[in-house]
Amino acid sequence: MTSAGGFATDADRAFLERAVELATANVAAGGGPFAALVVSADGEIIGEGTNRVTRDLDPSAHAEVVAIRAACQTVGDFALHGATLYTSCEPCPMCMATTLWARIDRVFYAADRDDAARGGFDDREFYDLFTRDRSTWDVRVHTLRVPTAEQPFQAWLSNETRTDY
Repeated sequence: MTSAGGFATDADRAFLERAVELATANVAAGGGPFAALVVSADGEIIGEGTNRVTRDLDPSAHAEVVAIRAACQTVGDFALHGATLYTSCEPCPMCMATTLWARIDRVFYAADRDDAARGGFDDREFYDLFTRDRSTWDVRVHTLRVPTAEQPFQAWLSNETRTDY
């Protein structure tokens, strides 16, 4: 059975409910209220992740990133073509960028950024930040061109055994 929009299946709902269950359990275990699953095109869970930011002292250890890392290890590739990401909450910009780099085909999330803000996780500033001129950011970002700036790219292009991505 599909939703009124015709795109979500009962399996999609079940995977999303699993992500919400994992997120709730992660809170009880001392973690953040976020979890994610990566499911292959044939319906197998190939990666699970919960928010490990405070546990691992790692600001990049968001549930989606953890799940994508696990899925890549499972399949032995950095590309997850055909996969779907199910996450308990709308992915932040970092998690969405990771999803794009992993070439995941679909994303389903349960709670949205407003739900997260009410829960004490207001990512709206990050969503808005990228629409503003860098000169207005709290963190200063500068280009400092050095003579060897292009050297890594030249080495990359001349490496005949590179794996393009």
